[in-house]
Amino acid sequence: MAKWGEGDPRWIVEERPDATNVNNWHWTEKNACGWSKEKLRELLIDLKIENDIAKCNIKEVEKLEGEAVANNRKGKLIFFYEWDIILKWSGKLEGGEKEAEGSINIPNLSEENDVSEVELVTMSKSSPEADKLKEFLMKEGRDIIREQLNKYVVALKEEFSQGMILPKKDEVKSNNDTVASLSAGFNKQVHMNNTDKNDVKGCKINTTTLEFTEKFQCTGEEFYNAMTVIEMVQAFTHGPVKLEPKKDGKFELFGGNVHGSFIELIPSTKIVQHWRFKRWPAEHYSTVTFKIEQKDDHTEVKVVQTSVPQSEADSTKENWDRYYWEAMKRTFGFGSFFV
Repeated sequence: MAKWGEGDPRWIVEERPDATNVNNWHWTEKNACGWSKEKLRELLIDLKIENDIAKCNIKEVEKLEGEAVANNRKGKLIFFYEWDIILKWSGKLEGGEKEAEGSINIPNLSEENDVSEVELVTMSKSSPEADKLKEFLMKEGRDIIREQLNKYVVALKEEFSQGMILPKKDEVKSNNDTVASLSAGFNKQVHMNNTDKNDVKGCKINTTTLEFTEKFQCTGEEFYNAMTVIEMVQAFTHGPVKLEPKKDGKFELFGGNVHGSFIELIPSTKIVQHWRFKRWPAEHYSTVTFKIEQKDDHTEVKVVQTSVPQSEADSTKENWDRYYWEAMKRTFGFGSFFV
């Protein structure tokens, strides 16, 4: 029991002003199935196994069944993965004309087995060429395939899990050089596309609407937090942030180059903002609506931005991609994938 006046550190909200997963104490889980399937296919398809005796190629992943999740418990990451994989291969003996085909079964890729212990069972229709290629794969291909499987495990633990342990208040540091660099990027791109100088209040501005959809490997709540929790916004923008996540609350990012206010906030579901670039015509704001829809193993965000100055449309879309989506995926491991 804690001494009077000391308190239990699990409940000291001052460590994180937003009180989100204080001290990373709560159990959080992140589904890694979709990301894992994409990563394993990327590492295994078209893999070449060859020497001066034979040449083989992994043509496709015929079977990929199992699951993978990453958990954060008291600031410690715990991983669970279990995959049953069948690969299709084809190959020829050096100087031979006949091609043989077969499959490689990997039935036990899991956290319970070291990658060096993962079994590979090679099967093919029997023929002189196929039998020699099968022997070749078991001897020469085993370590190459295990190396690719190890790359998956390393990526799961280092790449996919980024952002699962949230920074504490004292871990988010101000980096003025980075902010200056990012601010320059915003200003430079906007200026390059700014063909109209309608900086006087009352001038007519030609505007357009931007619409796009982004996919994130996270929950709807995690994306919502990345847009509304000050430490998380500081993390992906790499600098000081002003943020009041409430109706009519103000926000200011990238050294003031992006600023505005919140119109509507529905946790894990919807965010609506008045939003503008500093270099847009004076007092001209766009309206940005984020509709957040959580799927089985990812979150889809539909973005509609109205009243964007026509001359700034291309640069605005570029900046969303570069300074928001790509930065969030790098920082928190929300990497996109195809479904």
